[in-house]
Amino acid sequence: MKCSERTFAVVFVFFAMSVFGVGALNARETESAAVTLAAAQAAKQQCINACRARYRDCRHLKQLPSFECRGVYQDCTRYSCAGRGPG
Repeated sequence: MKCSERTFAVVFVFFAMSVFGVGALNARETESAAVTLAAAQAAKQQCINACRARYRDCRHLKQLPSFECRGVYQDCTRYSCAGRGPG
């Protein structure tokens, strides 16, 4: 699952608009922004949980040293959950 930074930026803008009252938002738009924020947070948490599972599998299989398993976790969160590519 890929979660891009752009998605989180858009969600943050909607959230900021609803909290600080930027523009004329009605209740439906505010609720929509809150639902969008919750969905983005849930997707990111699901991605992080998948990375943790990869880390646990790496440690359990004992095919790599533990410090390399930490690298597996960090790469997973960096590239899959944050939407950043290598380099």
